[in-house]
Amino acid sequence: MTHSPSFSVAGKTVLITGGTGGIGGAFADAFQAHGASVIVADLRPPADPQPGRQYETLDVCDTKAVEALAARTKRLDVLIHCAGCLARWEEYKADIFAEIVDIHLVATMRLASAFRPQLKETKGCLINIASMYGYFGAAHAPAYSAAKTGVIGLTKSLALGFAPDGIRVNAIAPGWIKTEISRGGRENPEFNTKVVARLPNGEWAEPEELAGTAIFLASPAAQLINGVTIPVDGGYVAS
Repeated sequence: MTHSPSFSVAGKTVLITGGTGGIGGAFADAFQAHGASVIVADLRPPADPQPGRQYETLDVCDTKAVEALAARTKRLDVLIHCAGCLARWEEYKADIFAEIVDIHLVATMRLASAFRPQLKETKGCLINIASMYGYFGAAHAPAYSAAKTGVIGLTKSLALGFAPDGIRVNAIAPGWIKTEISRGGRENPEFNTKVVARLPNGEWAEPEELAGTAIFLASPAAQLINGVTIPVDGGYVAS
């Protein structure tokens, strides 16, 4: 007997770091709308907290804080690390380079290790956030690019390492999304023109347009998908 694939995430508990930001906020909205219990972890609480959503203050670069949150989180089905930032040309300074890599790459490992027991219990999954800059360089953001390249490699390694626990690990590589991080590029006429000219659909995407991929990767329908990074970029990398 064959069964239709289930795309449901209803009843799952999802933790999203950076969950008050553009992409993280869109993911939180989507998972909650589809029946999941959402825990949002960010540096500071939002000005307008959403009903039915749990909020936690968290610095993803603080190992003890991450471990403390894990200790008081009894159940977890899906972990998504969306917290991030970039410093553009300042990233050529060694201390800032290290800080950006910590936020994006080291924190991915820090969170995965801390929440592994809960994910093992639920046979859950991690969804990491990579970037198209994981596929090619970014002169203006060397640390961000290096970290996102590392996320792609770490996703493969964690998928192999966590497989005995029944945990799947995948990543999404967003393209040009309308977020606060991308504001500088969008407001630079020369840069914006180059981006739009290469996008097959000719426009930047909304954060909500990434959410469907996250829902899919967290659902039973994606049970055979493991260790991959999915570009969700409107065709930018392909063009």
